[in-house]
Amino acid sequence: MSQKCQITGKKPNSARNISHAHNVTPRWQLPNLQNKRVFVPELKRWVRLRLSTRALRTINKKGLLSFLRDQGLTLKDVAH
Repeated sequence: MSQKCQITGKKPNSARNISHAHNVTPRWQLPNLQNKRVFVPELKRWVRLRLSTRALRTINKKGLLSFLRDQGLTLKDVAH
């Protein structure tokens, strides 16, 4: 399963660890992704999504369909 939020598109970022001696090693900063079932009251059904926690907070505030509309997506684009 890819490390990418289905709604926001958030994905891993390549970065570097830098030690006190200034040794540089590559590393990945992974997004905080969670598998979540979200209830859509308008459709009276559950939808499984892989979301970043930032997207989950926004869904709790606005609702799933409203947030998808703002992102230019439909439910068919993201539902499994």
